[in-house]
Amino acid sequence: MPVPELSQPISKPDGLQRLANILAEQPILAVDTESNSLFAYREQVCLIQFSTREADYLLDPIELGDLSLLTPIFASPTIQKVFHAAEYDLLCLKRDFGFSFNNLFDTMLAARIVGRKEVGLGAILEAEFNIDVDKRHQRANWGQRPLPGYLLNYARQDTHYLIEVKEKLEQQLKEKRLLPLAQEDFRRICLVEANGDNGRNDCWRVNGVHKLSPQQAAVLQELCKYRDEVARQRNRPLFKVISDNTLQAIASSLPSSLDELKRLPEMTNHQVDRHGKALLQAVQRGLQAGPIHPPHNIRPEKHFLERVEQLKQWRKQKGLELEVESDIILPRDLLNQVAMKNPQDMQSLWECLSEVPWRRERYGEEILGVLKKAAGRK
Repeated sequence: MPVPELSQPISKPDGLQRLANILAEQPILAVDTESNSLFAYREQVCLIQFSTREADYLLDPIELGDLSLLTPIFASPTIQKVFHAAEYDLLCLKRDFGFSFNNLFDTMLAARIVGRKEVGLGAILEAEFNIDVDKRHQRANWGQRPLPGYLLNYARQDTHYLIEVKEKLEQQLKEKRLLPLAQEDFRRICLVEANGDNGRNDCWRVNGVHKLSPQQAAVLQELCKYRDEVARQRNRPLFKVISDNTLQAIASSLPSSLDELKRLPEMTNHQVDRHGKALLQAVQRGLQAGPIHPPHNIRPEKHFLERVEQLKQWRKQKGLELEVESDIILPRDLLNQVAMKNPQDMQSLWECLSEVPWRRERYGEEILGVLKKAAGRK
């Protein structure tokens, strides 16, 4: 059980200062975050968990706002930060606070690299510590205040054992001589970048849009704009205003009256009452607008696709030999980069794979052989 002064999230500047001082003295920290993506238009980090070897700490970024005291902690090359499935946490922390990261260990990535079949944190905690974690709380409203005790205990558990998990996995990586490969991926994930709003009101992201005519697509675009406006005003996620399936059904049927709208199976009476007139107006705006067409995607050239296929077959075989998923051998972005640049000598390949020197040393000759084989098929 946590000591009383650590049982509640730190929410005052003086508490943050004390925590920053403690963390700055640690050689290793476990870190996790909780966000409110299911309950807000723009999600935000609502809780940050830290664990040292001695204690667990919860931090309330909503109450604190300014977390700049933690900037040197996350950027430090001498303090190792242990995450599980780090990418999402890093994206959120970069987006909300502008942190940069150095010296990271991702226990999910490590579990994949050593060949574990179950890599979720709950499965690892059950296997290593016989602890049953109720992961349903991931979907809780972490933006509510005060946070109930059961959520605080759940959040604390996510980092409490993480340093021990890291040590077990690191030993397994060393035994398999795969620690250098893992460290390449840990360095790469520190560089992950967020993509803004990700086109949340873009109709081409709606499932089923390509079944619509260009004019119906224009209607769907207006419907998406309306939903986005409502979601922003109410601070709700898009799917909690109107689902993609419902918007697609409206654009497909083009209702002109409330009665026609009510007959759509996807529409609820509550949605008709709240949004019916505005949805019909959006339909009319879309019909009066010009038809729209999907963005033009240039099909990759044939030889590039052949190189991609040959490299995929090669890495699949290598994955079987190491008993890991094939993307561990050569991640997709690097595979596509090699296929696109098509290096023909070791110097060019080294430049292409500058981020992953271990893979470059280990597999460079084989990759060049695969590319030459693909060239011979032309």
